[in-house]
Amino acid sequence: MDKVVQSAVEAVADIPDGATLAVGGFGLCGIPSVLIHALLDSGVQDLEVVSNNCGVDDWGLGLLLQAGRIRRIIASYVGENKEFARQYLAGELEVELTPQGTLAERLRAGGSGIAAFYTRTGVGTLVASGGLPWRYSPDGSVLVSSPPKPVETFSVRGESHEFVREEAITADYALVRAAVGDRQGNLVFHASARNFNPLCAAAGAVTIAEVEELVPVGSLDPDAIHLPGIFVDRVVPLSPAEAEEKRIERRTVS
Repeated sequence: MDKVVQSAVEAVADIPDGATLAVGGFGLCGIPSVLIHALLDSGVQDLEVVSNNCGVDDWGLGLLLQAGRIRRIIASYVGENKEFARQYLAGELEVELTPQGTLAERLRAGGSGIAAFYTRTGVGTLVASGGLPWRYSPDGSVLVSSPPKPVETFSVRGESHEFVREEAITADYALVRAAVGDRQGNLVFHASARNFNPLCAAAGAVTIAEVEELVPVGSLDPDAIHLPGIFVDRVVPLSPAEAEEKRIERRTVS
């Protein structure tokens, strides 16, 4: 099946207001920046986003945030975006902060059809007992806080430990970026861009992948494929200029 869509605009055209999106990338590495721009231009709003973070003020998901298009986000790190902090503290944005490994596993579980799992991460903290501020009121009081999660005791290697139950994450759509892809949606990611991209792709009901290089079907070594095409619904080939444009989140020079 040929899954190539000729433009990012066409690829995201059916994403409705209120949709839940799983967006790949880590910081600014491996983010689907072209699809995000197309989504911004589409005018879609009231989005719930699942991503490691929310970009920076003028790039990546930060563009959707700046335009007021994101209603809620599930993320593990938000430290590089001042507008994010402003919206969160002003009560304009609901934020579910999740430990990074737990976020990755919640996405993996969602893509694998696993409803929930148990982890020791967060036991004895507000992650388990509840009370983390998800949304503030304009006056600074907590309007919505995280609920308590079930905690059970299991024996591991002869020792008893408490574990907190975490629910899987699935999304209406997933947006990812790959270094190489073929027309059937088989994808290869470059280096650290192989972070949350495969997990988000598997968790999405409809997965859209922008690819820096489109190759013929059969040219990829099956052992080199990081994400099989069964998880991908649409492939958007990038132009050389689009593929080349990448931001560095923080540059340090001596």
